[in-house]
Amino acid sequence: MVDESETLGGALEDIRAFCAVIEFGTVSGAARTLGETKGSISRRISRLERRLGTALLARTPRAVSATEEGLAFYAKAREALSLLADAAEGARQSRSVPQGHLRVTAPIDLGVDVLPSLVVKFRALYPQITVELLLTDVALDLAAHRIDLALRAIPGELPDMGYRASTVIGFHIGLYASPAYLAAHNLPTMPQALVEYDWVARQEGIGAAKLVLTDRRGRAVEVSTRPVARASDYASVHRIILAGGGIGPLPSMVAAASLAGGSLVPVLPGWAVAAGKLYAISLSGLEAPARVRLFREFIRSKLMSTVAAHASDRN
Repeated sequence: MVDESETLGGALEDIRAFCAVIEFGTVSGAARTLGETKGSISRRISRLERRLGTALLARTPRAVSATEEGLAFYAKAREALSLLADAAEGARQSRSVPQGHLRVTAPIDLGVDVLPSLVVKFRALYPQITVELLLTDVALDLAAHRIDLALRAIPGELPDMGYRASTVIGFHIGLYASPAYLAAHNLPTMPQALVEYDWVARQEGIGAAKLVLTDRRGRAVEVSTRPVARASDYASVHRIILAGGGIGPLPSMVAAASLAGGSLVPVLPGWAVAAGKLYAISLSGLEAPARVRLFREFIRSKLMSTVAAHASDRN
């Protein structure tokens, strides 16, 4: 069994006791200040001297005084204790004060098309928080990469990862095209008609691609598409569609701004390629720092309003 006095916490308390004796000039003064007995303070200092292998105090029946080694140790120990106190206060403040550096990882499409404007608005509210975005479709380990918050879009339920997770919003992946493209090719009215249109696919491969669409009642229809362009991420699909390259799938939250601006039009709005949830994931344990909680709630609020505004896409 480890003696509590030999732990880091015990060593720090012994150092504090020694510094208090130097500052108050007596063991009894240090004891009163620290709420301990004179015997406890004396034992702490004796333990500290044994650990260091040198005498820190010169003792007489009437008084104690610091040795030369004791004075040198006190000068550095007092500074170290002050730094530790500052560090502890900073850690405590992080739970309530909106400040510090926030590292966020998110999928490429969300990071390119959604987060930039939200980050600017968030920092206008909380200028003491700096934000760093790590954009990748790879699920980075939060602890290994010192990530405060991960935004991950998952179809279905989130697997257990040992982290704290909460739902930000639900979303669907619908079909979209530019007004210019649809003006030249008309608007398809049935899923089966997609085979006649230029398809922008988010998948690798060549040749025809099968697509499964589901309506509001849960009815599924498999259709063939004719991919004329493919991309590895929705951000690229988004830009090809905006340029008039054809019809393609996009998460509703990625398409929202372009829909609002009129540069995209929903295609077959009663059907969807898939549905899922966007999760905010942070390290488990005690309550998250204020910068993490505030950003998570800010993103949730803004995206919820976006989803509500475009809930009619599938009606």
